Order: sequence, then structure tokens, then C-alpha cells
Amino acid sequence: MTVVRLGSFSATAAELGYTQAAVSQQIAALEGDLKVTLLNRRPVTPTEAGARLLEHADPILLRLDAARADLARMTQTSADSLIVGITPLAGASMGSGGVAAALGALRRRMPRIDVTVRLGSRSSVTAGVARGELDIGLVDGLTAPGDSLPLLAPLYGVGVAEAEAVLMLPNGHPLAGRASIRLVDLADARWIEAPNVAPSLSDVRRVAGVDGFRAAFSYEGTDTLTLIALAAAGHGLTLLPTSVAAQVRDIVAVRVGDPPLAHRVERVHGTLREGSPAAVLADLL
Repeated sequence: MTVVRLGSFSATAAELGYTQAAVSQQIAALEGDLKVTLLNRRPVTPTEAGARLLEHADPILLRLDAARADLARMTQTSADSLIVGITPLAGASMGSGGVAAALGALRRRMPRIDVTVRLGSRSSVTAGVARGELDIGLVDGLTAPGDSLPLLAPLYGVGVAEAEAVLMLPNGHPLAGRASIRLVDLADARWIEAPNVAPSLSDVRRVAGVDGFRAAFSYEGTDTLTLIALAAAGHGLTLLPTSVAAQVRDIVAVRVGDPPLAHRVERVHGTLREGSPAAVLADLL
């Protein structure tokens, strides 16, 4: 992975602290084991087989990290801290009676525990839990009603909230008067890509089952109200749960049909040790 990223054996050796010969030997040994050429040498680029192997590399390495983290949790005898990862929209969707209330109940049971909450994207929260950097996570995403989210790591995912996903349109938009609209009819519309706070457009394409849904505007922040303001100003479309859409004005929420969409929030974690802060929080959620 590092060789492909840097495009150089010597640069890879310098970054990893190996000799260039050692890096070359490791690549040659892997190619010999798989009986395929993985890298073109001049310039250094992945072959078709190398590119395919890279697609498997991240999940494989993440599974190894998850295994190490699971074993570490088994041998942990006590915990006086808890680190919770959460996607911005997961917290907003559950409202004040969700995450905050659960953490409050946890603190009453374990008054001496130190709690840290970290915001992140679904992939970063999931990876953080898998690697043991986070004790438990709350993530959100688009699904068909009742379906689970596709996780990026070997974790347990348990649904804690689900609401209808609706299309957010500015007042005066030609579609604002519709009772509902088919998602596939919006494939060529202007969309806002806001991966840190809204369902990603790759998720929209996945649930719609068609290509399209390209970004006309990108928002890299984590504030839901800013995203809604951008949609209200006509910069593009976005999908949000009804629980969030009901809290704002000056924008129209239209139901999506064919297929119906759900916005789902799940708690994600590895094996939880009984009585640990993460296990208690999981029960409270």
C-alpha cells in the first residue's frame, strides 16, 4: 500500500525505516506467493492484479486490528474511562433524550468515569471501534426500512433508532408540492455531498440501485443546520431523517418512495466485557 501511495521503493523504504532491498524483496516474495505481478516497476504503479489486491487490503488489515483490540478487551481488568465515537447526524437524530440521556445515566451509575465523545464519519468511527481507539460508536446511514447498515469492519451493529428519510427541498422548488417522489427520478439532479453529516451519495446510489446522484456542491463540515441552510438556498438536494427535518423551517420535506428509505442509527462495538462502561452504555442505548 505504501509503495503504491508513494510510487517509489526508495521513498517507501525511507518512510518505513527499511532498506530499499528489503522492500523490493517483500514485494517479490508476495508476488511469488500469489504467482502474479503486482507492481509495474518503471514507473511504479499497480498492475490490474495489484489494484484488485489493494481493494482487499484495508478490510484485511482492519480485521487484524479488530482481533488485536478484541483480545486486549478480554484481558482488561478495569476501566475508568470511556471514549465514544459518534456521527453528527446520529446524535441529532436521537435528540436530547438519546445519547445525552444515556451518558447521564451512565455517569450516575459510574460517577468516577471519564467520558470523551468524538465526532467522526461513519467509516472513521467504525474503524476507530475496530482498532480499539474507541470503546463504542454510534453511526447512521441510509437503508431500506428494517435493514441493517453495511459495516466496514467485523463489529456488532445493533439498531437504536430508525426514521423515514425525506428529501429536503427549498421553498418554490418544482418538486416541493409533491406528496412523494421516486428516488430514481433524482439521479440527474444537483446534490450536496456532505459525508460528515448526511448520508453519502454512494449510499444513495446503493439504495437506489442506479448510477448518478453526483455532487454539485460539497460541504465538509459537521453542522446539520448549515447543511439544511445550503439546501434551502438551492445549492443542491440532501436526504435527512424526519426527526431532524421536523425541527427546521423555510425548507420542504418530501417523502421518498420506490424504494422507501429509512435513516438508521446503530451502536457498533466489538465483544463487550460484562460490567464495562461500554457494555453499560450499550444497554442504556
